[in-house]
Amino acid sequence: MLKQPSGFYFLNKNNIFTLLNLNLNLTNMKNLYLKTLLIVIFVYFTTGISFSQTSFNDYKRASFKTVDIFGRKEDTLRKEFAGKGLQWPAKYVYIRSFKYDAQLEVWVKNDFKEQYRLFKTYKVCMQSGTMGPKRFQGDYQVPEGFYYINEFNPNSNYHLSLGLNYPNASDRILSDSLRPGGEIYIHGSCVSVGCIPLTDDQIEELYIIASYAKANGQDFIPVHVFPVKYSVKKSLEYLNTTTKKNLQLQQFALQLREAFDKFEEKKQLPVVLVNKKGQYVFD
Repeated sequence: MLKQPSGFYFLNKNNIFTLLNLNLNLTNMKNLYLKTLLIVIFVYFTTGISFSQTSFNDYKRASFKTVDIFGRKEDTLRKEFAGKGLQWPAKYVYIRSFKYDAQLEVWVKNDFKEQYRLFKTYKVCMQSGTMGPKRFQGDYQVPEGFYYINEFNPNSNYHLSLGLNYPNASDRILSDSLRPGGEIYIHGSCVSVGCIPLTDDQIEELYIIASYAKANGQDFIPVHVFPVKYSVKKSLEYLNTTTKKNLQLQQFALQLREAFDKFEEKKQLPVVLVNKKGQYVFD
């Protein structure tokens, strides 16, 4: 089975403060030199820490653009969370999208053991391709499967964007080995070929929510992309009709449904693994 990366670790700057405090009473030239050196080290590392936190907090303070977005949106989001009995900001975020239904759901919680609760459902502006996974560059397909956010881009050509780690472990086995495609995003501007587009207003909200989860330690924010919402009769009928003559696509859709059903039952994410054949298996 293939496993996810382990995550990121930050330098604890409190250790540097301790070093400075231990040297406050030094008086001779040698000790003065040491104090100066410690201050230089302190500035160097805290600057590095600030850069890391800014990166993982989605460049919140990196530009006038993001300062403006957080300033305009955060208070409204805080009130919306409170109105639904949710704690702001969310420490854990789960995103799932449904191609045929053109929906993107945002689920949140603040304790690992809690069940996820639905915060909001956004309308996906437009779709490209058909039912089924993305398998090669230029097929105009929106990927289907299990991904996580691997990039925050405040300077996107599509207002703001959140990158998905396509191709994932399964895609690398089953997709074209030379040209599987890439650069799949959830983004704004309401236009796209092969991505998941939202309005600028919607991507601003999602960007802020995901930023705080990332800053609070959720290194891998899951994004599950399904062909349809399996609990909707009309959507399921459409999937059955379009995959009727394609056994391989039927089997793939059933793999994804297993994860959908597990989440619907417990409102907790199943552990997703990939076997040597590129098939998804769940724990």
